[in-house]
Amino acid sequence: MARRIAHLDMDAFYASVELLRYPELRGQAVVIGGGSAHQPRLLADGSRQFSRLRDYAGRGVVTTSTYEARALGVFSAMGMMKAAALAPDAVLLPTDFDSYRRYSRLFKAAVAGIAPHIEDRGIDEIYIDLSELPDDTRELALRIKAAVREHTGLSCSIGIAPNKLLAKICSDLEKPDGLTVVSLDDVPARIWPLAVRKVNGIGPKATARLAELGIATVGQVAAADPALLREHFGLNYATWLGRVSRGLDERAVVTSSEPKSISRETTFERDLHARHDREALSEIFTRLCMRLGEDLARKRYVGRTVGIKLRYSDFRTVTRDVTLPAPTADGAAIRRAAGECLRRVPLELKLRLLGVRVSALSGMDEAAPAKTATQGDLFSDL
Repeated sequence: MARRIAHLDMDAFYASVELLRYPELRGQAVVIGGGSAHQPRLLADGSRQFSRLRDYAGRGVVTTSTYEARALGVFSAMGMMKAAALAPDAVLLPTDFDSYRRYSRLFKAAVAGIAPHIEDRGIDEIYIDLSELPDDTRELALRIKAAVREHTGLSCSIGIAPNKLLAKICSDLEKPDGLTVVSLDDVPARIWPLAVRKVNGIGPKATARLAELGIATVGQVAAADPALLREHFGLNYATWLGRVSRGLDERAVVTSSEPKSISRETTFERDLHARHDREALSEIFTRLCMRLGEDLARKRYVGRTVGIKLRYSDFRTVTRDVTLPAPTADGAAIRRAAGECLRRVPLELKLRLLGVRVSALSGMDEAAPAKTATQGDLFSDL
């Protein structure tokens, strides 16, 4: 049976969720990534006053943006101050991950009602194996798109192809609200003219090295001398480049998988010092640990290994972890174990990022209750 693999990608997902809440912002440049201080204010006349990007001060990054903001050069992961220089009049909204997760569950449930063979790839994208369904490919995709809109009020873009590689490329070709169906016969006309960065797995470094060789498009990779690619990329990656440039990919849609770890982290608006900002750091650390415990409980996992991640003001990153005698999902126990890890790292420099992770996971129903000793308050002896 010929494979039919779909990649569904929600359109500007976080921004689109916010536009459901604030429909008066439709058609405007909107950037998501602010904090609680950027929450819209409700005025006496019932209208809202929104923050503007030009008033932002800090070192945050853009979480996402509307297509109107992207037209001005503002994209996800861009520094907020750089974004403010490009689009000072753009509306700035705080992130609301609880809402995004809720809409993520809604759209995935809507798809599962039509095509249950789903590989979850994150909060806003999934792969769907349509191979065993009898319906016409395009009609099936339209039904899925209609179900997503009915259940969420949001649009999505779908690419359908014989494999995951091509499906992911194609879901981006006609955004927003796109539908693209390709076969292997379409690769020369539809895929080869694309820039190499459009292929998932060809990152910025590989793109730059290919450019040095005069290779800018997928078709040029396909036409390149294999020996040249091996010389500059090694055997394994060169072989992979040759295959993906021809649209070949045998990976299966994996409908179930167990996570290796679950984590929470935050980047501070300003660098914090372990001694001078002890109270603020302790509060942030406690909140991370408690919410991580809630994440584990909601997903019905417990873990035996608790770790921390610190990034200093000079951008160096360190990690430490400790293994508990029994697995836990208790936020207080995670906090105590994370505190032990914290005492094993130097804290003379200011911190810009703090994270907590629980790994060595097992199902909550399989594990015995944890027994952990109590510890003092974090940062109390610094």
